[in-house]
Amino acid sequence: MNDDIPLARRDEIANRLAQGQPVVAAALAAEFNLSEDAIRRDLRALAAEGRCRRVYGGALPVTPASVPMASRIDKALERKSALARAAVPLIEVGELLFLDSGSTNLALVDLLPEDAGLTVATNSVDIGAAVLRRSDIQLVVIGGAVDPAVGGCVDANAVQTVTQMNIDRCFVGTCAISPKSGISAFDLADATFKRAVLAASKHSVVLALTEKFDTRAPYKAATIGEIDCVVVEHDLPRAARQALSKAGTSVVAADVPDSP
Repeated sequence: MNDDIPLARRDEIANRLAQGQPVVAAALAAEFNLSEDAIRRDLRALAAEGRCRRVYGGALPVTPASVPMASRIDKALERKSALARAAVPLIEVGELLFLDSGSTNLALVDLLPEDAGLTVATNSVDIGAAVLRRSDIQLVVIGGAVDPAVGGCVDANAVQTVTQMNIDRCFVGTCAISPKSGISAFDLADATFKRAVLAASKHSVVLALTEKFDTRAPYKAATIGEIDCVVVEHDLPRAARQALSKAGTSVVAADVPDSP
């Protein structure tokens, strides 16, 4: 069997996704005179390579923030650690912390103060595993069906569990952040879960890489004014920091990250 034509077709679909264009399986099937099953196989293969995000009826381009959690963990480690170091002084002794699923929040685990009587609750598989290695921190894992893209549980069971908690300080992940649009997520269930966490929390913090300010996500989790503190990178422009402050949050700038 000659695979040249299928591979050429797949490359053409991948190029469109790389240019930021969503694709629809039915439209591609008509264009290439193929069955939708054949196109879906192409999209599954591209998704397995991390080149698109499958949705009902087609696929969406992959943005840095929509890459599955497992693929984000080892990226920009020094920058994430710098954000985490800037956030640690906000934490008080004896607090119940909630670390929302996200590779930036994962960087907090090793930096949490020792023997501070902390309890960490999380919906993240990776964060839970990291906290488990800290014998000085009590761990509470929020269960449910694990969403691979989120890297944790955001289903109805997870939402119900956090509504019964009194969280002192939550660190909420975000796929996109804007003074006007607030913090947003690519997944509706993820945004719903974040709103439940914020409602159950006394204080809230967001650690935001600079590229999150250039990303758009469809589902709002909170306005900026609903977030107590946003920790940003050292290179976020002053105008962007001022816009966040005017929107009603406190802004903390991280130091320059260590060299890799």
